[in-house]
Amino acid sequence: MGTQFRPHPGPAPQKPFEPTPAERREMVAVAAYYLAERRNFAPGGAESDWLLAEQQIEDLLARVRTAGLDPEALARIDLRNALRLRGP
Repeated sequence: MGTQFRPHPGPAPQKPFEPTPAERREMVAVAAYYLAERRNFAPGGAESDWLLAEQQIEDLLARVRTAGLDPEALARIDLRNALRLRGP
């Protein structure tokens, strides 16, 4: 009987990042700020900035989950640049 080779177990895959409610709110707040900055902080757009930021953060988190990124990988994502890829 020959030798059987077994794959080396390697490190266990990390669980994808799932923010706490406080972390998610902070991400939305940062995204809303960048959206307001993009429109030169003109009055009257705070609510729509917040709603769009929530949508963009949910989309970003869905992509993170699909990609299986862990917290360290997500920390390397520049939120501002990630959001620039999407228009308002």
